[in-house]
Amino acid sequence: MAENPTIKLDAINKKILATVHLHADISNQELAEQVGLSPSACFQRTKALREAGYYFNFHTEMDLDRICEHVLAYVEFTLESNSAAHRKAFEAAIDGIPEFMDCLRLNDGTDYISFTCSPNVQALNTLCDQLSGDPALGVKNIKTRMIMERTKWYLGYPLEKLRWLDE
Repeated sequence: MAENPTIKLDAINKKILATVHLHADISNQELAEQVGLSPSACFQRTKALREAGYYFNFHTEMDLDRICEHVLAYVEFTLESNSAAHRKAFEAAIDGIPEFMDCLRLNDGTDYISFTCSPNVQALNTLCDQLSGDPALGVKNIKTRMIMERTKWYLGYPLEKLRWLDE
């Protein structure tokens, strides 16, 4: 994401961000009504917030259980070395594999954890073998934690519980 100008996050901009965050498919007309602006002013603010990089993507949550066969898992990776070269190589490899949908760098033992979705266990194992078999990545250990049941869906960040940076 490129460096973008900073926009003051006044009460209206915060309300726009909080609303769009949870309801990405909201129409400009509905958003304008919720935040108390004209549709034109709301569109201008929303466009400026997006261009400034305050939000940058839209996606739809799907009920995969009703759509396709799949396996969800968290995969933990420990690298041989925590050098910048190994980290960059590993991160580039993960970035190129769509089944690894999310990857977080951690501290205290495990170097990375990734949320994955594969068509089956064999496909997941193949991906893990591909990563661990590449010496340039320096993967020392992989631990897979299969998800048995998804009891709570990610429904967005709890913005109402977080302190905004300009406060």
